[in-house]
Amino acid sequence: MKSHVRAVVIGGGVVGCSVLYHLAKAGWSDVMLIERSELTSGSSWHAAGGFHTLNGDPNVAKLQAYTVSLYEELEALSGQSCGLHLTGGVMMADSPERMDFLRLVHAKGRYLGMETELITPSEAKAMFPLMNESNFVGALWDPVEGHLDPSGTTHAYAKAAQKLGAEIVLRNRVTELTQEADGTWNVITEQGTVKADHVVNAGGLWAREVGRMVGLELPLLAMEHMYLLTEEMPEVLEFNAKTGRELVGVIDFKGEIYTRQERSGILLGTYEKASKPWSPIDTPWDFGHELLAPDLDRIAPSLEVGFKHFPAMENAGIKQIINGPFTFAPDGNPLVGPVPGLTNYWTACAVMAGFSQGGGVGLALSNWMVHGDPGADIWGMDVSRYGEWATLRYTNAKVRENYSRRFSISFPNEELPAARPQQTTPLYDVMVRDNHAVMGDSWGLETPLWFAPTADEAHDVLSFHRSNDFKHIGNEVRAVRERVGVTEIANFAKYRVSGLGAEAWLSHLMTNTMPKPGRIVLTPMLNEFGKLIGDFTIAKAGDEDFMVWGSSAAQRYHMRWFNKHLPADGNVRIHRYDLTLVGLSIAGPRARDLLAKLTDDDVSNAAFRFMDFRQMDVGGAPCMVNRVTYTGDLGYEIWMEPAYQQAVYRAIKAAGEEFGITDFGMRALLSMRLEKNFPTWFRELRPIYGPYEAAMDRFIKLTKNDFIGREAAAKEHADGPKLMRTSFLVDALDADVMGDEPVWAKVGDTDYGTVEAPHGYGAPRFDSNGTEIAKPEGGTLRDGDWRVVGWITSGGYAHTIGQSMAQGYIPAALASNGGSGMFEIEIMGIRRPARIALEAPFDPMGEKMRS
Repeated sequence: MKSHVRAVVIGGGVVGCSVLYHLAKAGWSDVMLIERSELTSGSSWHAAGGFHTLNGDPNVAKLQAYTVSLYEELEALSGQSCGLHLTGGVMMADSPERMDFLRLVHAKGRYLGMETELITPSEAKAMFPLMNESNFVGALWDPVEGHLDPSGTTHAYAKAAQKLGAEIVLRNRVTELTQEADGTWNVITEQGTVKADHVVNAGGLWAREVGRMVGLELPLLAMEHMYLLTEEMPEVLEFNAKTGRELVGVIDFKGEIYTRQERSGILLGTYEKASKPWSPIDTPWDFGHELLAPDLDRIAPSLEVGFKHFPAMENAGIKQIINGPFTFAPDGNPLVGPVPGLTNYWTACAVMAGFSQGGGVGLALSNWMVHGDPGADIWGMDVSRYGEWATLRYTNAKVRENYSRRFSISFPNEELPAARPQQTTPLYDVMVRDNHAVMGDSWGLETPLWFAPTADEAHDVLSFHRSNDFKHIGNEVRAVRERVGVTEIANFAKYRVSGLGAEAWLSHLMTNTMPKPGRIVLTPMLNEFGKLIGDFTIAKAGDEDFMVWGSSAAQRYHMRWFNKHLPADGNVRIHRYDLTLVGLSIAGPRARDLLAKLTDDDVSNAAFRFMDFRQMDVGGAPCMVNRVTYTGDLGYEIWMEPAYQQAVYRAIKAAGEEFGITDFGMRALLSMRLEKNFPTWFRELRPIYGPYEAAMDRFIKLTKNDFIGREAAAKEHADGPKLMRTSFLVDALDADVMGDEPVWAKVGDTDYGTVEAPHGYGAPRFDSNGTEIAKPEGGTLRDGDWRVVGWITSGGYAHTIGQSMAQGYIPAALASNGGSGMFEIEIMGIRRPARIALEAPFDPMGEKMRS
């Protein structure tokens, strides 16, 4: 065993071996994997081995598509068979609501380049004759699904890595991790100590324990997962003999089960409602190639439905029941990337679907470690997406909820209840008890979404269509536009940057010039590659003293970046307030009149201008006030310590009574930002878009200094963006766009050039062998042709103008055409006419904000 390597990967499952392979492939051959037992000794060896490309997060779907396309390369390089069976698969819908869900999945697949197809139950039965098609209303066919040999695939990664120079050390448990002053890690094992520049936690079932070695409590939990294998079934043999093919894989959402052929029988697995955690506090180090005791009673409700839907299964003999633990994060996605607050400590864990996602995880993490960027938008997997509130008990409750809902419909207006409320502001009881607020989870914080007239009405009726909140949100929007409204804005990130080098440091990180004293600027932040990684409001509170506001969900993501770039001389200090600073926003034409009643300061338009910042007493409490609002109307953000929030709120409501003040929630705010064409972080603004693609031109000052990403931004400006963020007016029916819908275009003889599909990798297509089909290098849309040319990032109903709206990305060459009849947006399988809003429908000149 070497005494020093560039990186040590801890864990010999499929994910650890994938990371090792991709690091070696990227040129880091001096890497080592250390495994406590044998390869696949955790979850990998007893996995069902299924793989698919579809995922609720398009970015994760891209990585899954890459994973599937990688297996033939692995086999060729390693000489080890992966046991690949590309059978295709069907998802079965038993209800109209589930069919709506499948239409959404199918539409999303269009712009991802996936060759899915909506089919009838009879067509599905032809592929899987064991089913009783009368139980279903439709299905979705995906040709890029199948199964493989988990052990063979893991060893293929390992052998390929070894051929590229990587070292694998087995039967050698890591017992301790310490770090030297220079950042070097001491990986202390049963066989000795290895010094490493980087450590990767791919510990699988033991990832929590490897995290605890450095004082880290990772939000993951192992769940017991069962599947059974049947004896030989004549129906399977008959189909194989008749068609020369295997049966396809099937997901039956109603039964919470998945099936596929296994030899001459069937493998049937469940994600049962009665989920059961395994070893919720600590994982025993001596657990290995073992299975857990079967518990058929726990999965009996799923089996009962399965036998009804697949009658032949009821009479099949059970050959074996597999019950083994798999790890999950609270949202079911992996935990990948550098851990905030630690140097060169990386995670690649909670990868529940290792044979669908393992290759993509290895690729993204190796890119990140070697090149400084994951090479794709992996926010949905970034370990920094969870805050300190994701404690052990919170994680356990959310993982159990996620597991039990794996095959449940996820509605766009659904707020899941487990582990809530976790974080609340002083106004929580007032909002829920007195104001009948329907609350949402915003990075672990309870935030008002909308307000009902009575307590009995304060709930969402779950739907893909406009629901019971629609008219109430409309009333909130009209109150703001016509009078004045108040909303809670605690769910922002808040920072204070100070010190002798604060202004120069911020100017180096941000694209805009820094504000003068008492003034505010809006500014993006770019990475070295000129891509958007942040969007901030910055106020200059004093000499070398700045207040900074950003996305709440990105707090740890941004703190990781800030800390990475802090100067070593200590001349810059950054403080993250989190919930030690909370806020309220008032907005609407009477907002100034309201504020004037609450303060002794002069808040006239001349004295307190648009984009001014001031410290003043509001309602008798010390506050910081920004004259800015996301509604696009006249408005103010008022920030205070939590101890003062109730007093300030009561004062606002009392003073606002004469103006007809109304509480409004997050959904009304998002409706109003649509009619102003304002983008929002993690939808329109993401690390795969350049600032000019995102139409952030006015905030990019290329001549101010050498800010991070300036060279790449200047190139994007000179070359012109390929894509353009675009706002659409949509002729929707009773359902509005939600995000991830395809944009269709009909244009004549217009060359739209080479435009990759979203999220960084292009749009992969695969033939029946799983081989990627080359994408065209460009294309011309001819008269009469309708093509998918872009994708929607967000949308909803703009109540002020009485129109459905959406934002998304299309080729820049098409973005200046606002004519009717050229665009359509697919909403649940129905293509609806859309036209570009060339200017903001509400107050396009911004006069209301400034007056």
